[in-house]
Amino acid sequence: MLQFRRIVLSVASALALVAPVYAGKLAIVIDDFGYRPHNENQVLAMPPAISVAVLPNAPHAREMATKAHNSGHEVLIHLPMAPLSKQPLEKDTLRPEMSSDEVERIIREAYGKVPYAVGLNNHMGSAMTSSLFGMQKVMQALERYNLYFLDSMTIGNSQAMRAAQGTGVKVIKRKVFLDDTQNEADIRVQFNRAVQLARRNGSAIAIGHPHPSTVRVLQQMLPTLPSDITLVRPSSLLNEPQVDTSTPNMTPPKGNAPDTPRNPFRGVNICKPKGAPAPVYADRFFSVLSDSIAQSMLVSYFQHQWQGWGRSPGSKNVSVD
Repeated sequence: MLQFRRIVLSVASALALVAPVYAGKLAIVIDDFGYRPHNENQVLAMPPAISVAVLPNAPHAREMATKAHNSGHEVLIHLPMAPLSKQPLEKDTLRPEMSSDEVERIIREAYGKVPYAVGLNNHMGSAMTSSLFGMQKVMQALERYNLYFLDSMTIGNSQAMRAAQGTGVKVIKRKVFLDDTQNEADIRVQFNRAVQLARRNGSAIAIGHPHPSTVRVLQQMLPTLPSDITLVRPSSLLNEPQVDTSTPNMTPPKGNAPDTPRNPFRGVNICKPKGAPAPVYADRFFSVLSDSIAQSMLVSYFQHQWQGWGRSPGSKNVSVD
């Protein structure tokens, strides 16, 4: 028995040395695909776990989505959504005041332009993602195409997770932007921050762009990824615990929005009286009460008995002296 225990401990120790234990999962998504094939091809030469998000109206959208899929990379639709800042909007940018039909049309056409897409994330979108009514319409459309939603978290109070409740749409959230600046030192700092978050929380999602500086940093740092961190696709994190830190935003969208998501639970309509009800006086109350008693079955029974209805035919009254 002692010898058996020693063998088990020896095997377990050997496995611990051979197979690393992964402390964290790191997903990296590169946005804005479809405009710069030269830089994007360098991204596609990286490990297949690196995922790409393709702008549906970009000139090389279909080409780069197809090439990414054929190279083993996961493909997302990178859909423009309205920001809070005032700036020109791209074609088919989702806005909170759009009708459900218009939102569904834009997502349907984007799905057709980006083949092999399994998810969707927002390009800009602080105004759209902070609108509960707007994001409910997005989630209703995504459910039809079996797409998950990667929230780029361009605003802290995003309503995406709240809007997805009651639908089959899974929502995951970005933790780190790799390249808010295109300085390579800053990008390395952000990459290491993503690694630390993955190690601490079990998983993390980082988003970057196909800038030359971002591509160089990834080429340098991916081969030296710590042994306790594994690269994964975003879809492998769909069942990871997610925390919704948003507060409800029930502000209706500005403008004409006749087609806001409908609440299926409606109250009962109550018919209002056309005029004030007539007063009921005490004498009327007692009159109705006496009529009810007089017409009751018990009173009728005693009346019939008193009138002789209960006697059998031929019976005679018998008097006793």
